[in-house]
Amino acid sequence: MYTLTVVGTGYVGLVSGACYADFGSNVICVDSDASKIERLKALELPFFEPGLPEMVQRNVNEGRLHFTTDLPTAVKESNIVFITVGTPPRKDGSADTSAIYAVAKTVAQNLDGYTLVVQKSTAPVGTARDLYSWMKKFAKRGAEFDVASNPEFLREGSAIETFMRPDRVIIGAETKKSQDLLKKLHDPLFLTETPMVLTTLETAELIKYASNCFLATKISFINEISNVCEALGADVQVVAKGLGMDRRIGSKFLHAGPGYGGSCFPKDTYALASFARAAGERVGIVEAAIAANERQMDRMVDKVVAAVGSPKGKKIAVLGLAFKPNTDDMRAAPSLTIVPGLIKKGYKVVAFDPIAMPKAEPMSELKGVEMAADAYDAARGASAIVLITEWNEFRTLDLAKLKRLMKKPVLCDLRNIYNPEDAEAAGWTYVGVGKGRAGKAIKPKRPAMAAAAKPAAGRKAAKREGKRA
Repeated sequence: MYTLTVVGTGYVGLVSGACYADFGSNVICVDSDASKIERLKALELPFFEPGLPEMVQRNVNEGRLHFTTDLPTAVKESNIVFITVGTPPRKDGSADTSAIYAVAKTVAQNLDGYTLVVQKSTAPVGTARDLYSWMKKFAKRGAEFDVASNPEFLREGSAIETFMRPDRVIIGAETKKSQDLLKKLHDPLFLTETPMVLTTLETAELIKYASNCFLATKISFINEISNVCEALGADVQVVAKGLGMDRRIGSKFLHAGPGYGGSCFPKDTYALASFARAAGERVGIVEAAIAANERQMDRMVDKVVAAVGSPKGKKIAVLGLAFKPNTDDMRAAPSLTIVPGLIKKGYKVVAFDPIAMPKAEPMSELKGVEMAADAYDAARGASAIVLITEWNEFRTLDLAKLKRLMKKPVLCDLRNIYNPEDAEAAGWTYVGVGKGRAGKAIKPKRPAMAAAAKPAAGRKAAKREGKRA
């Protein structure tokens, strides 16, 4: 059994630590925030993730999962140290890696026997290799250690499932000892025949960025196609279905909506664009995806305004604030652009989210924003419902009851979870994303008549014939 130290008890650190403990390792989760550690010891988790409270409690009770602020002692007791601290974006979009280097310094100063230091935080390509040189400056003479990169691919809302049954495990390690140690640590995944990619430090780091940026680009692509659908009378959901049937493309991440958010896609697209520029390269497709995402969120505000009309005396019910269902994560959520955008236009907003209300509390400080007890409370007296996050409980709302509560039955379904015909049959004005209506589209230009393609002599002869007639 290995003893692991996981530095940072944010989303990646806490989920990874609990899952490694469930694999049978002894795991010490370390954080510099003493109050956070005390809450974790009391089994109070800092964020919502299905199944995680039960996993944490089980492994704490069985003595495999521990929480502390004492990093030096934890390092001395460990075979492997995972660095899972945040790398937030700077104003220029580049990743702030200062926390990684601060942790690595402390780890280096407290090495006791061979230790594998694993960069699990998403950091610019070259960080892991630079960490080795950085740690050499602070480690005692003769200290033996390796640095590896083992990027995470957790999906919020299903993080335990994606950790326990991943699509792949990426191991960036360049000594046999470090490779063998990381492979052995992930032995439980052999039962599910999980593919493992052994590669260099830089390649492992870039796989993470390339993966997230590709998915973000896929979302921005289908959102731009949805706008074309609205202009030309097509249905984006059917277009996406047809696209997804091509196995080279696949159906995942082809759901039109208000834009992507969360802790990864916005941060990682900006970071890739930043370090690519620093290397003298441009990633024009990724930069276009970023711009398209920003436009899409602004377009959602315009869509609501067009449906509701003058803001005078009007209230809008916003359902869903988290960036996706099954999480309370508000980082870069579309609601953080859409709600202030509606307020700026002059509307009042009443918002509700099943889980994210505590995290969304700062939003209530905006003048003109109130928080509701549930979806029906939010809808009372409203002139429109704007559905931003596709929580399951929003998929089966009682439209008849909502209609009775509202001043005006307008449904701006920014996730396309309702059938337009059903909503309209129930007396609603329905507004979706990429839901163009046949017959209302701009008519395409027709090709010139066949006669126009005749040789000049033929056209002249035809003209003469016309005159004779």
